[in-house]
Amino acid sequence: MTMGPYEPVDLRRIRVYSAAQRAHKVEVARQAKLPAAGASAAELLESMPDYLGARELRAVVDAVVAAVQGGHPVVWAMGAHVIKVGCSPIVIDLMERGVISAVAMHGAVAIHDAELAILGATSEEVSDTIRDGSFGMVEETLSFFAAVCEYAQAQDLGLGRATGRLLSVHHGADTSRSVLAAANRLEIPATVHVAIGTDTVHVSGALDGAKLGAASLRDFRTLCSVVSDMGAGGGGGAGGVWLNVGSAVVLPEVFLKAVAVARNLGANLDAMVTANFDMLSHYRPRANVVTRPVSDGNGHEVVGQHEILLPILRQAIIERLNGRGAT
Repeated sequence: MTMGPYEPVDLRRIRVYSAAQRAHKVEVARQAKLPAAGASAAELLESMPDYLGARELRAVVDAVVAAVQGGHPVVWAMGAHVIKVGCSPIVIDLMERGVISAVAMHGAVAIHDAELAILGATSEEVSDTIRDGSFGMVEETLSFFAAVCEYAQAQDLGLGRATGRLLSVHHGADTSRSVLAAANRLEIPATVHVAIGTDTVHVSGALDGAKLGAASLRDFRTLCSVVSDMGAGGGGGAGGVWLNVGSAVVLPEVFLKAVAVARNLGANLDAMVTANFDMLSHYRPRANVVTRPVSDGNGHEVVGQHEILLPILRQAIIERLNGRGAT
């Protein structure tokens, strides 16, 4: 077939329609407002444009407040970066206020949490210590977690509870800094989900792998029980909230399995709300937290730095629950 010469199209023939018939994605009413100096965090959040991240953040605050007021669990599942950028006081405060009703973490979080309590400091420059073989070889930390595993078996405890209890009696430890110690004191579930070989303490010859695994498996079963309680119950309405904060792989996978167990045993989780907070948008949190486990519209994602977002999140929640200016 011969493709013959093309003539410019006559644009006078196009079909047009009125702007009144168009569905608009951007509207003046949803633009940013300008709060006065001295505005509360809740007022600042309300002043943000009604788009994307700001809209998602407001939805998470609404869901958490509704869960607390409805007596449903709010679970804070976190990666180590939350601890390493100084946000432990935020988590502990929300636990003490009755906002967070359970915490879940992987092994690195427990290590940094314990070191801050025992040593007042944590983390190292891996690019330096990996070269001389000293990375992760801190005697105090290795000894402490070996003792935690022994204690967990002796007392028939999960890894999170055993860590919190030993921190509470550790000589010189400042338990006010520890999420796990706070969970033990407040008697709320704290679960630690380890992947063998991923944590520095696994290099210890004194660490009993069977006891470590048994304690972490007990924590998984406890978490399944917590997740089973995240539906709305007979009264309908909003359900519990799962906040995945800074875990890109381990906790999204743990959560997905806990949801499977809960639903397999008959839990109705249709009203459950989930949210992912992280510096980047990753595949597993988006799939395993924000989309797959929840009904349409019940999964949220807020991208940003923990050290900026989490103080805003905390303040907005407590002001909504207790009134402007709550401290």
